[in-house]
Amino acid sequence: MIPNKRSGATSGAGRELQPEPPTPSPIGSDSTACAAAILVGIEGLGVAALAGWMTLSLIAGDTAELGTALALLLMTAVAAVGVIAFAIAIFRGHGWGRSGAIVVQLLILAVALGAATGAYAHPLVALALAVPAIVTLVVVIAAARAAGRRAAPPAET
Repeated sequence: MIPNKRSGATSGAGRELQPEPPTPSPIGSDSTACAAAILVGIEGLGVAALAGWMTLSLIAGDTAELGTALALLLMTAVAAVGVIAFAIAIFRGHGWGRSGAIVVQLLILAVALGAATGAYAHPLVALALAVPAIVTLVVVIAAARAAGRRAAPPAET
């Protein structure tokens, strides 16, 4: 019997057990990625709360057009699931979660710009949307840079 290098266990057939392929590691000690995952997760919960509020409005009959209300509710629910998935991916160390979160922040900033301008402008609503999006965008980009530094091979001197 040959001992396994990882756990000291041996295989019954006299063969060494193969090590598992490397996978992205959970963030563990990376506080930037942890902060990014928390901020994106809070945004996802906010979108989920918005979907819940829209559902209650739909049940109460506060809609002018049922088909439009259902389509908007479905898109909001899908967005909530997506943003929460990005937060989980960031927590688990997957790069696609950070990429998706950056896109979400840019979309929120576009909505904030729309809320600040036009005939029905609400500057305080725009500010309430833009400030958390900017903070989250900065933290997610910092987490992406930190992940890049961890993944890069050490420089030769």
